[in-house]
Amino acid sequence: MKKILNRAADYVDEMLEGLCAAHPEFYSQPERRVIVRAGGAVQGKVGIVTGGGSGHLPIFTGYVGPGLLDAAAIGDVFASPSAEQMAAAMRYANGGAGVLRLYGNYGGDVMNFDMAGEMLEFEDIRSTTVLLADDVVSAPREEASKRRGVAGMVYAFKIAGACADRMADLDEVTRVAQKAADACRSVGMALSPCTVPQAGKPTFTLGEDEMEMGMGIHGEPGIRREKLKTADEITDEMIDLLLADRPLNRGDRVSILVNSLGATPHEELYIMFRRARKRLADIGVEIVMPLVGRYATSMEMTGATITMIALDEELERFLKAPAACAFWQV
Repeated sequence: MKKILNRAADYVDEMLEGLCAAHPEFYSQPERRVIVRAGGAVQGKVGIVTGGGSGHLPIFTGYVGPGLLDAAAIGDVFASPSAEQMAAAMRYANGGAGVLRLYGNYGGDVMNFDMAGEMLEFEDIRSTTVLLADDVVSAPREEASKRRGVAGMVYAFKIAGACADRMADLDEVTRVAQKAADACRSVGMALSPCTVPQAGKPTFTLGEDEMEMGMGIHGEPGIRREKLKTADEITDEMIDLLLADRPLNRGDRVSILVNSLGATPHEELYIMFRRARKRLADIGVEIVMPLVGRYATSMEMTGATITMIALDEELERFLKAPAACAFWQV
């Protein structure tokens, strides 16, 4: 294992310290594993909170900022924050208009956020939940509620954040966030594993000439292992999986995110994007505000995800609204 670190046990805390020191205009750290918007909660605005394990930067921590999230609770690498940390994040995000819990569909996160919500009920802080479950290969369409949440969170954070910044009430922000979540579909693939600092060994193994289609962002098994294909073949397979789950028609508008899982360089992502763009253009679908880069990583895993969100006028307006954090500005 080669990593730039001091002690594995200090990995997350030192990362958060450095993040806040580098970007004080966006981030503040009132507690050890809680990051909040610089300046604190906006009075009268719905607070939006996320949470999850470290190792996925910018998700979850990085998307705190104007037009995005108000706070995030951060766990160890690939591990859920505690219910107490999530409750603390919700308190810091509360501006008196309630709090939306917006996060990925993972068992530990769901359990702890539910407990945090119950804690805040006793403090008369109302909260709602929207879960991202956008990974199309993690469960069949008839069991979509069991799917994992992956890079679709990026779109949901942006769209819900824009709605909240217009001072919509909690029910309206929740409706828009759920609409965005329901419109997202994602699929991933991997070429090599990552190493969790505390474990000190790769999360899985792949042969030098192998790839895995459908791999999850923590190394969860995909749908098959196969010999490494060309970029166009890989992208075609991913687009086919997305379109099979969410068919599109001529004239539809979507945004797509071609995302590096950590080690895959921008050059390769752009090769994939050009193919994805051609595939969608061939069926008369227009791409709006595409995203290409590292938006939801898995440490240094080599691989990529493609996320597609089908847009209507409302979702597109919120997607294009101003927002800012250290990793993305609109």
